[in-house]
Parts: sequence; C-alpha cells; structure tokens
Amino acid sequence: MRDNIVLQCGDCKNRNYVTTKNKKKTTTRLEFKKFCRFCRKHTAHKETK
Repeated sequence: MRDNIVLQCGDCKNRNYVTTKNKKKTTTRLEFKKFCRFCRKHTAHKETK
C-alpha cells in the first residue's frame, strides 16, 4: 500500500531523502522543509518521480 518516494532539494537539485507515502490517500506531491547537507541549510524538498 505504501510506496517509497525520493525527496529532492529545491536549491541544488540533489536527491537527499527517501520516505514512504500512501498513494491512495495522498495524491498530491509531498513537500517538506529539511536540511540539505550539500547546501548546508534548511531548504524545501519536493517529491520526485
């Protein structure tokens, strides 16, 4: 039921995090503010394909 998704930094475009989501309940793309170790700051991380 839950699928793995990859989160990508909005600034440097590096793929930093992997998480899961229920695709039946959450149809929109996820977006979190998380720490990017390449930018060395908190940035918006969005779900990629």
